[in-house]
Amino acid sequence: MPDGTPEASLKLVADITAVDADAWDACAGPDNPFLSHAFLAALEQSGSATADAGWLPQHLVLEEPDGRLLGAVPLYLKGHSYGEYVFDHSWARAYEQAGGHYYPKLQSAVPFTPVTGPRLLVRPGAPAGTADLLIHGLEQAALAHKVSSLHVTFPTEADWSRFGEAGWLQRIGEQYHWENDGFGSFDDFLATLNSRRRKDIRKERQRAVEGGIRLTVLTGDDLKPRHWDAFFRFYINTSDRKWGDPYLTREFFARIGETMADRIALVMAEKDGRWIAGALNLIGTDTIYGRNWGCDGRDYPFLHFEACYYQAIDFAIARGLKRVEAGAQGEHKVMRGYRPVRTYSAHWIRDPGFRRAVADFLARETRAVEAGIEDLAEHLPFRQDCP
Repeated sequence: MPDGTPEASLKLVADITAVDADAWDACAGPDNPFLSHAFLAALEQSGSATADAGWLPQHLVLEEPDGRLLGAVPLYLKGHSYGEYVFDHSWARAYEQAGGHYYPKLQSAVPFTPVTGPRLLVRPGAPAGTADLLIHGLEQAALAHKVSSLHVTFPTEADWSRFGEAGWLQRIGEQYHWENDGFGSFDDFLATLNSRRRKDIRKERQRAVEGGIRLTVLTGDDLKPRHWDAFFRFYINTSDRKWGDPYLTREFFARIGETMADRIALVMAEKDGRWIAGALNLIGTDTIYGRNWGCDGRDYPFLHFEACYYQAIDFAIARGLKRVEAGAQGEHKVMRGYRPVRTYSAHWIRDPGFRRAVADFLARETRAVEAGIEDLAEHLPFRQDCP
């Protein structure tokens, strides 16, 4: 067992509400709303992230003898690979074809949320060995559950490096984030783009509100049940058309509306006195995070780009936030001023032969991802005289 906290004890908790909210949040920190006790509790208590949904909570906590929380890891036992956004379906198929059982597996993540954040949640002032002890606890949990693998998705680069030092396999991916270079207005941002992209974005914004469409950003006390009712209809409609079964329940949206309304920015689009579309964002210390989009099923040209990307940029500029993270995938974001960035994951594989095969795959995949990021970086739509 790693040195540093010899008196501390590790245990698994099957219900986030069994952990004191203030103690959890002290470890998670204030920056990332998805790691807050309120957000994780809303997922569990609403039936969105439960055993029935394939996300059995098994949160790892590290406690001092007096019960005070030193650290924690959000952790789930899973029987599938849905809602993760770091895809391992091919790994599962290969292992099953070789005669193994890939599921269940353990997953350290925020369910349905491809947002980078710490996974080794350490209380400020905790002993230096705390993070390493959490990694040790994860490995022991994997052995105790007799799972094929344990996956940590969307950790910070610092956590990713720590897992790598502990011998875990490392993987990279990419997303597209917008960076606020101290802009005072959306026009200041547009001024950094080449003339063609400036013109295209202005046209897109104009087209998005044709026919009397009006957009409103709701946060805090302005969020009402009627807004959540409308947004949930849009969410269900879009989920049914694109992905099949939706992950989140209506109660989930009610709970985050009650417990963390000040950290929500809900963009709602209205036409002829009725709501027609919406985009859900959460607000961090220096970042606005785009999460879910939905509409009533009609075709509204460019409204998705306006509600999800441009409104988020406007909000970030107005609030002085450093960046917009607009979710997973979508190279089309690059031509709208979003830059390619690396994302990370770390993987513990029990079977040595399977581990070698995955390591070989990751070596090849990493080269391809790095090349893709470099290629996109050479085709950003910014003026040549802008850094």
